[in-house]
This record gives sequence, C-alpha cells and structure tokens, in this order.
Amino acid sequence: QVQVVESGGGLVQPGGSLRLSCATSGFTFSSYVMRWYRQAPGKERELVATISTNGRTTNYADSVKGRFTISRDNAKNTVYLQMNSLKPDDTAVYYCNALWWKYDYWGQGTQVTVSS
Repeated sequence: QVQVVESGGGLVQPGGSLRLSCATSGFTFSSYVMRWYRQAPGKERELVATISTNGRTTNYADSVKGRFTISRDNAKNTVYLQMNSLKPDDTAVYYCNALWWKYDYWGQGTQVTVSS
C-alpha cells in the first residue's frame, strides 16, 4: 500500500522558516524523482522543487530560488523542503509527489500560511 504523507506545515511570520517532510512507504523510494508542488487559493498548482533519485541534482522555481532547499534521505524514504525567508506569497498547500515511469503518487498536502 503506497503512502505519501506530508508534515511540518503551519503558521509562520514573514521572514520565518519552516521545514516540510514527506514520509513515504509502499514503493522503492530511491528509484523515484521527488517533487514539491504548491497550490494557493484560486491559483494553479505550481512546481516548486525537484530532486533526482540520488539527490545530486535539484531544480527550483524562480520564485523560491535561494530561499528553499529540497533534500532527501533514501535510507528513511523521506524528502524534505527547507523554506527560509518566507513571504506571504508562499502561502499555499504544499504537496509531495513521487514520479517514476508511469507511477505517479501524491500526498494529501500540508498547509503553509505566512502572515503577521
């Protein structure tokens, strides 16, 4: 049974930090490219960050470059998103995605709210 579970969201003031985690099970985590997406109210889902299977290659949306860092621990089947210097525009539901060939798994999302 595949499970993808995000955690770590919450309310944070502008300029603050949060670390999201995505714990997975039920598939060979180390074979999957992992991604974080986000969706703000009234907007389309946006790709935030991608990490390769071995963690050596990462890519970021221009809007988060220099502030967010994606990482993974293949021993723990977990991917992380460290978010620093948060802005109100970062407010969204953040989703974890696992992708390999035709297999595409999603979590339920975790809410991040940046507000004073």
